[in-house]
Amino acid sequence: MGTTSGQYPAGERTLEDRPLEGCRVLVTRSPERSGPLAEALRLAGAVPLLLPLTDAERAPDQAALDDAFEALGAGRFEWLVVSSATTVLALREKAAERAVKLREWLPAATRVAAVGPASRKALEAAGIAVHFEPQHEHSAAGIVNGWPGGPAEVLLPQADIAAPALARGLEAKGARVRTVVAYATVDFPAEPARRLGQTVNGPGQPGGDGTGGEGSAALPLLTPAEAKVEVDDGALAAVVAASPTAVRRIGATLAPLGPCRLVAIGPATAAEAEALGLVVAATAREATPEGLVAAVILALAP
Repeated sequence: MGTTSGQYPAGERTLEDRPLEGCRVLVTRSPERSGPLAEALRLAGAVPLLLPLTDAERAPDQAALDDAFEALGAGRFEWLVVSSATTVLALREKAAERAVKLREWLPAATRVAAVGPASRKALEAAGIAVHFEPQHEHSAAGIVNGWPGGPAEVLLPQADIAAPALARGLEAKGARVRTVVAYATVDFPAEPARRLGQTVNGPGQPGGDGTGGEGSAALPLLTPAEAKVEVDDGALAAVVAASPTAVRRIGATLAPLGPCRLVAIGPATAAEAEALGLVVAATAREATPEGLVAAVILALAP
């Protein structure tokens, strides 16, 4: 199997160029967010397996989110900063409650920042233009370092477990930041009545976060016990952690990983893994399916 540097270009994949041929790779995202990564792994020759570890529920304080969303629609913010595709889903759900599309609710004068490709694609899938995305570092630090907004009024909806670094960094740049919890990160599966996306997609419908759900239905779905057997038997080549929360669940459920290589979606996830004593074999340069596949190839390279 060959090595790689950078992304694994989709246009160069051929039947002869399948560097992950036969490698069993565990994907720890929820089913509706696993399709694009599973397809990219298959194109590289891998056998993707699914162990959902995290899910998203509606924010516990809906009144606070409603108030911030109303202020957004009223044009009180110069910038909307989006740090995850799931945030877009939460905002789309708020718009759906008001019988409008998110792109219709967002004032034309409000500029939008996305932390990286997944957030940008989710916004664009909702018909919303992105005015700023960090070119190199797709993280809170990347947004802060390249921040073009100056002392603007900023709405920052985010997960309940989000670190304060992004808000503090923007405030240090002079921005007046209003943070609000857009969704809660929970262990999979979420409580059906509180699961995020029901009013956008209908029960059980994939793809509401703009990442697509194609291909996930055909993935072998493992229980934590079954996945642990795969790890202990040496049957898994790699496991992909797509968030710090997922890596904590991997540590609690699957460790020790033995020869199974841990691949992190980004620096924050890698740092959490290392804090738990887990060895990170590779970290994706971009939080995209292609970036994760390139990291898996790198992790498994001789």
